[in-house]
Order: sequence, then C-alpha cells, then structure tokens
Amino acid sequence: FSANVSHELKTPLTSIVGYAEIMKNGMVDPKTVPEFAGRIYDESGRLIKLIEDIINLSILDEGDINAQKESISLHEMAEEIAEQLEPSAKEKNISFSVYGDGSRISGVRRIIYEIVYNLMENAVKYNVENGKVKVTVESDDETVSLTVSDTGIGIPAEQQDKVFERFYRVDKSHSKETGGTGLGLSIVKHGALFHHAKVSMKSKLGEGTEITVVFPKEEE
Repeated sequence: FSANVSHELKTPLTSIVGYAEIMKNGMVDPKTVPEFAGRIYDESGRLIKLIEDIINLSILDEGDINAQKESISLHEMAEEIAEQLEPSAKEKNISFSVYGDGSRISGVRRIIYEIVYNLMENAVKYNVENGKVKVTVESDDETVSLTVSDTGIGIPAEQQDKVFERFYRVDKSHSKETGGTGLGLSIVKHGALFHHAKVSMKSKLGEGTEITVVFPKEEE
C-alpha cells in the first residue's frame, strides 16, 4: 500500500514540478502561462483529492472514528449530492433522477456521505454523453438499500471482483481524464463494513453499472 501511495502521489507532483520549473526558467510564452497555470491547478486538485481519500481510508482502517452515529435519510442525502454534481453532469448532458422513500439509517454522517458521493460521482465520471444516472432508496422491515445505476462504460466481468481494491482502475488511461484516485470504491467498501452494510454490483461492458448498498434499518 505504501508503495502504491508513493507512486500515486509522485505522478501529480512530478507534473506540477515540471510545469513550474519551465515557468520559473522563463521558457514559456506569456500567452501560454494561463494554460500551464491551469495544468498546475488541476494536478494540485488531484493531489489534494488523493490525500483526502487516503486519510479517509486510513481512518476507516484504524476504526478510530469518534463521531457519534445519527439518523440519516439516504434519499435526502442523494438529492443534495445530485445538486452538487449537476455541473459535472451537465457537461456530458447526463440526466439525474432520485427516487425512493424517506426511510432512515443510523450512521456517521461524513462516512455515509463519502459512500453516497463516491457512488454517484463515479456514475457521472464513467458515464457516456447523454447518459442517465438513477438513484433509488428502498426499504423493508429490516433494511434500507441505496442503488446507484448508470448507462456508462460498464466493467468487464473478469475485473468486477477487483474494482473495490485500492488504486485499482478499470480504465487506467481514462482515470487521469476523469480525475479518479482509484480509492473511491475502496472507501465505499470499508465505509459499508463499518456500518454492517453489504455491497453488491451488477455491470455489463458497454451498458452500465449498478451498485447497491444495503444498510440495517434504523431502530425505532
């Protein structure tokens, strides 16, 4: 894990240093400075996101979570996140729909947020132009399930068992373009385990992916 972290951190840092050095040495046409500054900004953002994901994963690994659990509506949270992701979705003309009831779970809000956000963000990142993202919250007497489905690139059958591993990317060439850190689904997996929830996935290459997280229902 340490070797993987070092490699993942080194990649954006090398890019940042390279662009900064060229600018420092005056080897850039003034008209090109905004472009280079933009690349440094993008790589810095990627680095910050990576560090945040590593910290979140480390906290989950250690189980050192002092925050108290509270009553959470997955439906309300999904609607909130859909609004936040709307600008990214509009860039690819992706439509968002959130369905379901207001059944509640008991959980640590920031961890549940990371689970829902990562699933919904991935559904946008790895979707196609004019695609769709559907989020459904359903419940029965004992559980509340969150399902996020998309019409995106899908995941090959032979890779579906690996996507929850740290730093694993289905399409490595696509990951830099989307800004993925390779840790999102690992955070989903460990966050679910912390809340005694179960994660399942259905996916077909070229047709899309559906991931469901089933939580214990909040006791009344």
